[in-house]
Amino acid sequence: MVEGIPGMTMLFVSSTCKGEPMLRVVKELGFYVLLLTEDKLRHDPFPWDVIDEAFFTPNLAHYKDVIHTVAYLCRGRSIDLIIPLDEFEVELVGMLREHLRLPGMGVSAVRHFRDKLTMRDLAHAAGIRVPDYAGIKNYDRLREYLATVPPPYVLKPRMEASAMGIQKIHDSEQLWRALDHLGDLQSYYLLERFIPGAVYHADSIVVDGRVIFVSVQQYGAPPLQIYQGGGIFMSRVLPPGDQAAQAIQTMNQQIVHTLGMVNGVTHTEFITAQDGGDLYFLESAARVGGANISDLIEHATGINLWREWGRLEVARLRGEPYTLPEVHAGSAGLLMTLARQEHPDLSAYADPEVRHIPLKEYHAGLIVAAADPARVDALLNDYARRFAEDFATRLDPMGTQRTGITG
Repeated sequence: MVEGIPGMTMLFVSSTCKGEPMLRVVKELGFYVLLLTEDKLRHDPFPWDVIDEAFFTPNLAHYKDVIHTVAYLCRGRSIDLIIPLDEFEVELVGMLREHLRLPGMGVSAVRHFRDKLTMRDLAHAAGIRVPDYAGIKNYDRLREYLATVPPPYVLKPRMEASAMGIQKIHDSEQLWRALDHLGDLQSYYLLERFIPGAVYHADSIVVDGRVIFVSVQQYGAPPLQIYQGGGIFMSRVLPPGDQAAQAIQTMNQQIVHTLGMVNGVTHTEFITAQDGGDLYFLESAARVGGANISDLIEHATGINLWREWGRLEVARLRGEPYTLPEVHAGSAGLLMTLARQEHPDLSAYADPEVRHIPLKEYHAGLIVAAADPARVDALLNDYARRFAEDFATRLDPMGTQRTGITG
């Protein structure tokens, strides 16, 4: 250990600037805080005042280089835990943990929350309802699937986050042309029956395999629709007594058990089919939800998932019990959109229920919070209309797919 470093050391890895509450609480609890990020983020607003040492690499996607870098850092530092702050580093950190023999999920366990095909196989085997799907492996089996499952379909990358990279497929000919285009990459995809309906997400804290906190939200429009066509991203917290929320809470605990989450946080998506109302599991991630979902949940419940994830990891390392803070029963909703303006002016949105949130350039967004769910719904409906007029654009002015408007 480097001389002068007290207590234990936690390394955070991320290709995106996020997770400030987690870094701060870990520092407050006496840890030495390391950050590994990419060169392009040197000037991003990380909480530099609580980061003891920061290290930069050209590209975190170059796994072997990153493993060499972290192994080198370990020569002079006793790193006790490594945490990914973003979805795209979850698998990398699993590799680092296994290579350095550190606690936490390794590569195989991580794939349960990264690989959409793996999580569907596990859920289906456990009797949890999932949309009809097929891996892109054997063409004869794929033809059988196409003959028995009616279109439309969605062709999904197995390892991307949320709606990223998904293509809607309307017939078999379109699928074969898409697979031709993918070439050797096609085995990294799966095909799934497209189910129109209402999409939900459940965000959880898990301790010893049990969900001790969960907040269920409903998207205003499916993330796939927003990601591919633009518009207003909207999500609202459902009251605990809501019928859909209760069914989702039950399935969410089943998913946590089936995928093997023991301690940590999860962000899990579900859909209620428009035709028949059946509830389906879509996917789960071992991370805090993106698109300011953690801020939404905090304004409704008082629970900051980043902060509590940090407290949980510290308690586990120290062999101490984790205690969840008091949960409030409030209501809140979130709106976000890609904006035509680099720095949108939100001063006209001045109702007392408005809570402002930090946003990237060319994004507009806010949270509304109130005790009355009806008031939240009324504001969301009004603001969504106004956002469409004042800010919304169908195109990403920054020319990037990683806009932050994904769950």
